[in-house]
Amino acid sequence: MLNTASARRGMVVAPHHLAAQAGLSVLRDGGTAVEAMVAAAATVAVVYPHMNGIGGDGFWLIAEPGKHPVGIDASGAAAAAAVPDLYRGHGHAAIPARGPLAANTVAGTLSGWGAALAAGGDWPGTRLPLSRLLEDAVHYARDGVPATGGQVRLTAAKRAELEAVPGFAPVFLPGGSVPAPGARFRQPDLAGSLERIATAGVEDFYRGDLARAVAAGLERAGSPVALADLEAHRARTVRPLGVRLRNAALYNMTPPTQGLASLMILALFDRLGVARADGFDHVHGLVEATKQAFLVRDRHVTDPARMTADPADFLTEAALSDRAGRIDPARAMPWPRSGPPADTIWMGAIDGAGRAVSFIQSTYWEFGSGVVAGDTGILWQNRGSSFSLDPNAVNALVPGMRPFHTLNPALARFGDGRVMPYGTMGGEGQPQTQAAVFSRYGLFGQELQQAVTAPRWLLGRTWGADSTNLKLEARFAPEVVEALRAAGHDVEVVEPFSEMMGHAGALVLHPDGTIEGASDCRSDGAVAAF
Repeated sequence: MLNTASARRGMVVAPHHLAAQAGLSVLRDGGTAVEAMVAAAATVAVVYPHMNGIGGDGFWLIAEPGKHPVGIDASGAAAAAAVPDLYRGHGHAAIPARGPLAANTVAGTLSGWGAALAAGGDWPGTRLPLSRLLEDAVHYARDGVPATGGQVRLTAAKRAELEAVPGFAPVFLPGGSVPAPGARFRQPDLAGSLERIATAGVEDFYRGDLARAVAAGLERAGSPVALADLEAHRARTVRPLGVRLRNAALYNMTPPTQGLASLMILALFDRLGVARADGFDHVHGLVEATKQAFLVRDRHVTDPARMTADPADFLTEAALSDRAGRIDPARAMPWPRSGPPADTIWMGAIDGAGRAVSFIQSTYWEFGSGVVAGDTGILWQNRGSSFSLDPNAVNALVPGMRPFHTLNPALARFGDGRVMPYGTMGGEGQPQTQAAVFSRYGLFGQELQQAVTAPRWLLGRTWGADSTNLKLEARFAPEVVEALRAAGHDVEVVEPFSEMMGHAGALVLHPDGTIEGASDCRSDGAVAAF
């Protein structure tokens, strides 16, 4: 995309166009931004199954005019039976990334849908039934959708490691083959589960007939997640973390997400005094700020119940000034560090009353654990594979604890009244892409779509990449690339519009009621508006 979309009555951005349109149809029917997001979330779980699903986790930021943003943590904890001895007994020195033993945490995203709908339950306007919100998702699951190129490529690439995982092949290898690009891809079992949720409510996934079917399917597959784990799960409503920049207040999610790192990167960069976008100072400054933020993240961020530091302490003026002072404006700090891959979707919505939502949903790696829970059609996440079996690790496996999350939805409120939900998929790349998009638009005044389309970079690992160097898309000016190398960065130039750089999106609500939106040409997404 080259031009920023604009409208006044409502807007949704998603990494698949059918999800954006599902959200827009709810806005057209008088629904709120939260209701539109539930519709989009359900739809994207069907049409982008390699990137997310209802067997994963989710996080929300909800901003109502005149009120502090609300955060919803819909991440699931490790099962009661998921103890280190379970893995050692199976001969594992680490938690496997695929298969039933990787499916070791509760899937929380549906609880987040319920909590978000409750949070917006007293907003003025029409209340749409859940059956209406899930209408498009049910249709696409039952009738089918054309398989995207990304789904086809990833199914082929991951077939060897996933084909034998219980339940995977019947759903994702119909007829024993990888779907052809554009072939109709149906998920009738998932359609049935979504219909059950539409009539019985999201609680049925945790404490109803669907919960019992899910638990039975997981047990047959060999997962440690049991019915009691589902029944014990609740989404959490939290006050988001925040930090102030020169012209805006930024908000992001609390631990166990890396929202702290996302805020730190931009707050540190804001203190470097960089004057323009996309030159050496911009890229170098944000990369070095990323290193400082990741040092804090990797040492401290885990389930808040066992953190020994208050994340807000790292966002004080004194703490940020100290860390900004450690950044050399001319030289790169050595950085062979490794982070987790991931797959995710980010979506945003703004309704005509000025209510904004930033939302992210994931099964962690592409296709998660690969386990499909019995005949429910629900693909289960492998988020708990990020736990460590070392009891002294920050992210040690303990039943009832939530794992570290790369997921983090972002939102900004500018001093002039603009509101900006923004975000991306991409593992460790999420905070970096957020920083690129926000700094270009929010600090340097680039047009919104330009800020999303412009070339990006990635330090470390992300979805689809194993190396830990600094990757730059080929569209950067050669002199910038050479300056970064001369400063000591281990630079690798990758193809233009590389999917490893994430699927970003952003919306901006202006004080006069105009809404702008930008989607990422690296995805199958779109901005839908009216």
